[in-house]
Amino acid sequence: MELRIRGARPAAPALVVALLVALLLGPVPAVAAPAADVVSGVEATVVPAPARDALPLITEITATECPELPPVWVVAQVQAESGWDAGLAGDRPGAPAGLLQLDQRTWTAAGGAPWPADPPPPGSEVTTAAAHLRVGVGWACANLRAVSTHLEETGKPTAPLDAMLVCHIAGCARVTGSATGVPEPGEADCPQRCAQVVHRYLAAVHANLDRFAAPTPAPGGAPTAADADAVAAVTGRPGTPAAWTGGATGCTRSDPTGGDCLTGATRHGFDEVADAFGGWEDGPSIRSAGCWDAHAWNPRSDHPRGRACDLFTGEQGRFAKGAALDSGWRVANWLRDNADALEVRYLIWQGRYWDPGVRDQNGWGRRYTGGGVYDVRDATGGHYDHVHVSFRE
Repeated sequence: MELRIRGARPAAPALVVALLVALLLGPVPAVAAPAADVVSGVEATVVPAPARDALPLITEITATECPELPPVWVVAQVQAESGWDAGLAGDRPGAPAGLLQLDQRTWTAAGGAPWPADPPPPGSEVTTAAAHLRVGVGWACANLRAVSTHLEETGKPTAPLDAMLVCHIAGCARVTGSATGVPEPGEADCPQRCAQVVHRYLAAVHANLDRFAAPTPAPGGAPTAADADAVAAVTGRPGTPAAWTGGATGCTRSDPTGGDCLTGATRHGFDEVADAFGGWEDGPSIRSAGCWDAHAWNPRSDHPRGRACDLFTGEQGRFAKGAALDSGWRVANWLRDNADALEVRYLIWQGRYWDPGVRDQNGWGRRYTGGGVYDVRDATGGHYDHVHVSFRE
């Protein structure tokens, strides 16, 4: 896809090798493949008909070959690339073709058969939906794994799935050569127009994610995200906490949940929420909590930096219901309402993500995608059994 941006360069040789090795090695062992009958996470009634027809194949490919790539991301990216027109191809040699708009060099590097002509004629493998997805999703997965390794080694803040998109639209060198993983004008040989294309592409895919993602209510008839305001109004909601005024401290404070350390803002925030929700007479509130953790499966997490806590209002590993669900909403909304005073960076609860810059979409915050690390259908991975709160320094 680099050819669509003037001045874009192919990935560095070492990264190309990493991509090809990732294709051969199969799924990374740290991420367990979901069961064969898992749902796709796509709201099938709102996607184009070709996407709906392709959902079983996409779910099969991602579940068996790339569990860290959510099917809804494939659907959203294809929509941004081709609008699900499998036969879309340019009218000049070297132009990209097919659902993911791959040029011939990328297509063959990903394992696709050489084109019979350039541009490819109708009926070619690259312009056939099923064949294109089998090759194209594998290529996207290789990009995802390569940039995930780079982000982990460098500590860049960009989410792996977003870096995968940058790799696709502008070349992986724009990920490795930029400070964050998403180039700003002038970074990684990416002038202003290049950076604009990258940012617009990310925005377009995220807009498609919001359109196509299936709703994720908690099971058993429990309140959904849209009910959050009503739950928050329950009598007895705690008052305003004391504000954190200590500034940045580093991970120097003790962790009362048994971990190594917490930042000053995190310890203060934990103490305030524990005081407010340590035990109510009308039902369970915070039942258990964990803050610092090594999080070996996700070293970019705020937990090993001492900047996050997980607050369980029910039993760990079980979808919160009844009083535990109500208490979770009270905790989440209280933290949201007092985000400025407590230096709250973001919250995750009931399959929803919120930070101070997020506009509510279909309820409370926006749908949580798992960042390519967590299975959002799981009680813990989707944050249905605990409120995650991250704090700023």
